[in-house]
Amino acid sequence: MLTVNFDLFPIESGDRFLDVGCGEGRHSFEACRLNHCTVCALDMDDLSLRKTHYVLHYMDTQRVSKGRWNVMRADALNLPFKDASFDKIICAEVLEHLADDERGIRELVRILKQGGAMAVTVPTYLSETVCWALDRDYYNHPGGHVRKYKAQELMNSLRRNNLAVYAIRYEHAFHSIYWFLRCVFGLRNEDASIPSLYYKFLEMQIVTRSRFVHRMERILNFFFPKSMVIYTRKI
Repeated sequence: MLTVNFDLFPIESGDRFLDVGCGEGRHSFEACRLNHCTVCALDMDDLSLRKTHYVLHYMDTQRVSKGRWNVMRADALNLPFKDASFDKIICAEVLEHLADDERGIRELVRILKQGGAMAVTVPTYLSETVCWALDRDYYNHPGGHVRKYKAQELMNSLRRNNLAVYAIRYEHAFHSIYWFLRCVFGLRNEDASIPSLYYKFLEMQIVTRSRFVHRMERILNFFFPKSMVIYTRKI
């Protein structure tokens, strides 16, 4: 399931692409599949990195991948790269976790080439407000979300750091419902039947790629999206 739209954020042949907070690698997989680029998948979580490495290696063996890649553990507040190292950067669902998000943005801009593009995704203010109200465990635990973003506030922060916004989109309304259910039944209650059943629906949606379900979610994205995606370019 991709949050960033690669039609709005094209990866070109020869691009150096950084996936910050790659998680289990969804955007890195797509970038390698699409074009002859160089991908760096970066995260702090060892298990996620191992999963990402496994899938990227499997893509190589199946000749699905067109790009070169590496996987590394690093802190988004202290990125181990020289200035202007990357043509494209995705920072998906990371800033809400950082103690100093302004510093994180400055680091990302530092390593982005002049004219390079960066896509930043964060949870929407509405979805976060509901989840925070339903269950304090959603934010009050190590590694949890430390802030909520309104669209204008985040765009102002990006613009202060020499990024021009060229598009904004809202995604994943169905995932808002999932997290609402998780919070209602308790985030620590991993065995709750209703959230588990709903999660199976989400998995089925990804596998079947139903056009009807996709259109329904696009409509619901106008009302309660889970993620806000801001597309920018360094000026």
